[in-house]
Amino acid sequence: MTDTQTLLDNRLPSLATLFLQRVAETPDREAFRYPVPPASGQGPDEWTPLTWQQTADRVFAMAAGLMALGVRPEERVAIASNTRIEWVLADLGVLCAGAATTTVYPSTNADETAFILSDSGSRVLIAEDAAQLAKARAKRAELPELAHVVVIEGADAVPAEGDPDGWVLSLTELEKRGLALLDERPDAVRDQVAALRADQLATLIYTSGTTGRPKGVRLPHDAWSYMAVSIGNINLLDEDDLQYLWLPLAHVFGKVLTAGQIYVGHSTAVDGRIDKIIENLPVVRPTYMCAVPRIFEKVYNGVAAKAREGGAAKYKVFQWAAGVAREYARVSQDNFRRTGTASVPLGLRTKHALADKLVYAKLREAFGGRLRAAVSGSASLAPEIGYFFAGAGINILEGYGMTESSAASFLNPENYRTGTVGKALPGLEVRIADDGEILLRGPGIMQGYHGQPEKTEEVLEPDGWLHTGDIGELSPDGYLRITDRKKDLIKTSGGKYVAPAEVEGRFKAVCPYVSNILVHGADRNYCTALIALDEPSILAWAGENGLAGRTYAEVVASPQVGELIEGYVQELNSGLQRWQTIKKFRLLPRDLDVEHGELTPSLKLKRPVVEREYRHLIEEMYAGTRET
Repeated sequence: MTDTQTLLDNRLPSLATLFLQRVAETPDREAFRYPVPPASGQGPDEWTPLTWQQTADRVFAMAAGLMALGVRPEERVAIASNTRIEWVLADLGVLCAGAATTTVYPSTNADETAFILSDSGSRVLIAEDAAQLAKARAKRAELPELAHVVVIEGADAVPAEGDPDGWVLSLTELEKRGLALLDERPDAVRDQVAALRADQLATLIYTSGTTGRPKGVRLPHDAWSYMAVSIGNINLLDEDDLQYLWLPLAHVFGKVLTAGQIYVGHSTAVDGRIDKIIENLPVVRPTYMCAVPRIFEKVYNGVAAKAREGGAAKYKVFQWAAGVAREYARVSQDNFRRTGTASVPLGLRTKHALADKLVYAKLREAFGGRLRAAVSGSASLAPEIGYFFAGAGINILEGYGMTESSAASFLNPENYRTGTVGKALPGLEVRIADDGEILLRGPGIMQGYHGQPEKTEEVLEPDGWLHTGDIGELSPDGYLRITDRKKDLIKTSGGKYVAPAEVEGRFKAVCPYVSNILVHGADRNYCTALIALDEPSILAWAGENGLAGRTYAEVVASPQVGELIEGYVQELNSGLQRWQTIKKFRLLPRDLDVEHGELTPSLKLKRPVVEREYRHLIEEMYAGTRET
């Protein structure tokens, strides 16, 4: 059997080349399935399959259509759409046309959308619907290079007064133009793919960023080819797997999943509607899925809230089962690390078996009953949440990467360790700098920031080492633990360092009502916290505790909820060092969200934004104290 390093050394130059190889090898196997609403408008969605050959037919039509519009190699084609099958097909079409995909979150406002389209020099925008078309139309005068807008929802592809001729067309029309070109030149797309170079620009992903304007990260074809081969050779997936893909494909985490899929050849169910996840999982019954920590936190809080609604006895059973799950996971992982076998004592096995019948089995069924692995990335998962799911039989494999490293750099193997992000993927070099910063070097590292050489020089050394900005520790056998963002470390006025993410993660495991928390304390003499609660969970509690009928803002402002959360803060503090403890906190009048700019589209906290918006609450918590 060929070893991984040999495969990496001899990898094909592009993901497009790998795609053609996949189609040739397994043309009739299912590649994707996607939901189609019933014609009557009533009842559940019908999941429609696409074979690899059917996928290639549409991809070729789109690629040729872009070529017919005059798109040339490395020219940018932007996609502004929610996750759906057309996003995947369009992205592959762009790659097969030799062009480069620019990603735009559909939630991005018109000004920032225009900035990304302008900064990238995008020639074509593939827009999901009328709302995305309207953003480009409103800023068309600022976008002289944008020659066409292709609208996925055909009914929305309506030209308006003032639009240049042919500026707006439907995705169906694009494919028709492509088929016409292929009638004349049947090998046009294959020839374009054959001409691709490994160092040619494939993707321009704009980091949502927690501060300032987004930066365009330049990722070449070779980065995705490397990702495909490395992910495909760590024994995580096989061709019989079924992935459930809901992550935003404008984010690098969602994008990298298609690379691994093409190499392995498994099928993916695509539906980006977040409100459909709970409904879809028992229908799709995936064996594998990826998510951000907030999803697992919401599931955990939801299960806890449901148990609480069942009465005191049922909630007590849940709490007992959660404790057993965490103990079982810790003991089995510790024993495997020491002895190579994940054994647990008989007494714990007996308790675990009972808890499985009462709690865990129902939880696994909610995920479809076949989930073999779930990968968590984009931010750190609270270890207590990870241990709970691990003990319940849902293996959450934490991973780590950045847009600048093509998403996947570290991933926990089958014998994973909760609280770490696993081992480096094959072909990636890693070292820890003197100040604890994680440095990476390998084929997945970006070429640089688009049009910003000074910004590139700040993070990318001439010899290829990328400064991640994250602080971490490597175990002797190569497991990486992320402790915090370098810029987010808090130094109190007493000279003590605090990692806010660690404290925040612990609180999420302790308090089942929390949605988001921000720990503050830089240059202060103690730490404080801004806490946003999960609306469904806290309103359910309110209904059972004499506060029914009140709004979220009224509930969180009540003395009863203040006392409730105070208890959880004290529980958190009991496990912290003195200088880490939360001396004061304030409950926010609403949850943090993407729409208000407080979270990135991948649900990361924008600390400067939140601290600026709630500066009055922060100052209130330090009022009357003398800073030292």
